[in-house]
Amino acid sequence: MGISRRQTWPNMEKLLATRPRRDLPVVLRRGKQGITLLSGGKALTHCYTTKNGLKCAELVAEALGVELPTVGQQVETKVPTAVAYRAVSLSSLDLRIPGIEVLVDRLLEDAAFQRARAAEPPAE
Repeated sequence: MGISRRQTWPNMEKLLATRPRRDLPVVLRRGKQGITLLSGGKALTHCYTTKNGLKCAELVAEALGVELPTVGQQVETKVPTAVAYRAVSLSSLDLRIPGIEVLVDRLLEDAAFQRARAAEPPAE
């Protein structure tokens, strides 16, 4: 049985309540039931294997700056907390809504900016 976004939201809220990080370890795991984003072994969000869910999963992977893994595989990376938040936001969008592309583009642009900023050496 898969996990729902409703069940994962408390994990994301707990993560957001902590101090922001520039190197949060996350795992994007793809199974038969869908794609799950995890941090510290806890699910942050889940995308189902529907047409909309798979497209959202592709957007999540793009926000994280990784390729969407194949079934049974996973990919690990480190991202800022802000990128994880944007990835979770992208995972829950209904892409059938007219004009949603503007929001998607903005979230992806913000995630790319945050990843680039995190890659810079810290200011002394």
